[in-house]
Amino acid sequence: MHYTDMRGDPKLYKLLEELDIKFDYHEHPPVATVEEASKYWKDLEAAHCKNLFFRNHKGNRHYLVIIEYSKDLNIGDLEQRLKQGKLSFASPRRLNKYLGLDPGSVSPFGLINDTDNHVHLFIDENLKDCEKISFHPNLNTASIIISYSDFIRFLESTGNSYEYVKLYD
Repeated sequence: MHYTDMRGDPKLYKLLEELDIKFDYHEHPPVATVEEASKYWKDLEAAHCKNLFFRNHKGNRHYLVIIEYSKDLNIGDLEQRLKQGKLSFASPRRLNKYLGLDPGSVSPFGLINDTDNHVHLFIDENLKDCEKISFHPNLNTASIIISYSDFIRFLESTGNSYEYVKLYD
């Protein structure tokens, strides 16, 4: 299947091809939450992620937090761990402005639209041990699975800053 026939962002597929990043592609009905998506992931061998887009209290910094989908995240605890001040979920307008995404389709692959490298990523350190990882291809009607090392190569190609944090025990 050629990427022009796949659901998701054609710019993403073109970049993955340029980076020689192989992936498995899986279509599914639209899913707005990881809970809904999990029923379509049950036979897929990969770490599935929850991607949360936050802003600081001034609205001048934005963060993408990536954790394993079944983990709960306490925002107060997150604020303490990240030391970025008070955090709140960013609005759909901000999500579209910085990542070119709509609610329900949040994915680190949206960083291809962040040409100013404004968004900083916090990745749960537990994900470092995963062989494969999955995300939406900037649209919530498909998921793609790539190796974790290729995911890091993708991140490095975007130029966005990222760091690992311990988000749960």
